[in-house]
Amino acid sequence: MNTSVDPISLEVFKNLFAAVAEEMGVTLQRASFSPNIRERLDFSCAVFDAQARMVAQAAHIPVHLGSMPASVESALSEFESLSAGDVIILNDPYHGGTHLPDITMVSPVFVDGEVRFFVASRAHHADVGGMSPGSLPLSTELYQEGIIIPPIKLIDAGKRNTGVLGLITANSRAPEERLGDLEAQLASQRVGEKRLLAMVAEHGEAQVSDHAAALLDYSRRMTESVIAAIPDGEYTFEDAMEGDGQHEFRIPIKATLRVSGSKLTVDFTGSAAQVAGNINAVEAIVRSATWYCIRLLAEDDVPVNHGCFAPVSVITPPHSLLNPVFPAAVAVGNTETGQRVVDTVLGALAQALPGHIPAASQGSMNNFTFGGNHNGRAFVYYETIAGGHGAGILGDGLSGRHSHMTNTRNTPVEVLEYALPVRVMEYALRETSGGKGEHHGGNGIKRVYEFLVPATITINSERRIYAPYGLEGGAAGEKGENKIIRRDQSIQNASGKFTGSVEAGDCVVLETPGGGGWRSSKS
Repeated sequence: MNTSVDPISLEVFKNLFAAVAEEMGVTLQRASFSPNIRERLDFSCAVFDAQARMVAQAAHIPVHLGSMPASVESALSEFESLSAGDVIILNDPYHGGTHLPDITMVSPVFVDGEVRFFVASRAHHADVGGMSPGSLPLSTELYQEGIIIPPIKLIDAGKRNTGVLGLITANSRAPEERLGDLEAQLASQRVGEKRLLAMVAEHGEAQVSDHAAALLDYSRRMTESVIAAIPDGEYTFEDAMEGDGQHEFRIPIKATLRVSGSKLTVDFTGSAAQVAGNINAVEAIVRSATWYCIRLLAEDDVPVNHGCFAPVSVITPPHSLLNPVFPAAVAVGNTETGQRVVDTVLGALAQALPGHIPAASQGSMNNFTFGGNHNGRAFVYYETIAGGHGAGILGDGLSGRHSHMTNTRNTPVEVLEYALPVRVMEYALRETSGGKGEHHGGNGIKRVYEFLVPATITINSERRIYAPYGLEGGAAGEKGENKIIRRDQSIQNASGKFTGSVEAGDCVVLETPGGGGWRSSKS
């Protein structure tokens, strides 16, 4: 470690870097147009060093933990040289993205004529085209999911490429909203660059860069100590997805953890082959979910940066569900398969550290998208719905909260009803849906939407067939349910992955899973 770095200065710079990312996030939220970004906070911001290693990420979305660096690496690989004022934009899952609605921007930060840092933001845009409103269709190839944006300069040396901006917005069902959200991201990029340059002006480039490198080393050593506390050995667990949006069938995810001293390998060999439908997850998502699980083991607050990743190797077989080949559909590999990867890795860790790992949380983001036309204008909306947390040694699971790979808020009923032609008729906890045990799993949520105009809806959810598991003898949580109550009061049960039409007066009912219980109450 550089002699200019000491424990006190390291703590100061840790917070300075995090503050840059946090201020980027505040700017993005306040300037955004869509409820999904403004209210649900479905975005992430981060700071990277000159080698494109993540130095700090704000406390935003865990699924972006390991996939944001892949976006930055992909962006840099496309351009031999960069200029001050550049902003690169992309969303291609096979070039560092996750799924098409997640649009990433990357900007270099120049100091004395050289790139010393990068800032990046990623926001989930409510619609980027594709087969169905909300751009999370029951697709069979990437082309059906929306506009594909390879790494391209949206701003080149300070000059905006209005053609690229126009192309993106023209492919959305809500172009004005897209433009507003993209402008919010650009504002976030400018704030990040400005704050980093202010840090350099105050402390000097060498001091800032030395502390960035020291933070990476600090996180690496903390992660190694976490792994070293796991008994050496091999631990295997298998869970499963419930269908790919084309058919319902068991789709296994298998994780084998190999612990040796302070190093860990997580091998997903034995997981399902690539499927036809939309649940394939690109490698960056799998790495994100795996690294997130290891970080959960730390009792201290490990700074989220590149150093966290170094001691953990992730193996994903090619042509598999967890490492698909272009142009495989991936719309909800990010949201649903990522959640199941977490459940699988935690299940293996429960064997290594019995009594210390919580039961499965709801295991789904319960994606709900819809859109249509109202008063001559298109509308489109996306949200994820919370559920129950798994119980653990410390107590009952939380109820009605997002868990694991999602960290968003709910959309307030008032905002939803003001912005869109729907009414929320019920929004409540599903009492007793958490698994029983010495500690009970958290309860899921019931949310009922009445549509005031015709619309197309799409549901992408999991844990409708295989319940969230309990641990140490605790009971599984209740499975989720989806249904449509037509205006004539007939009831249509909807599968975990469903798309269809609703008329004015129809109600969509989404009941999310409860968390698993922990330890038998009789033991």
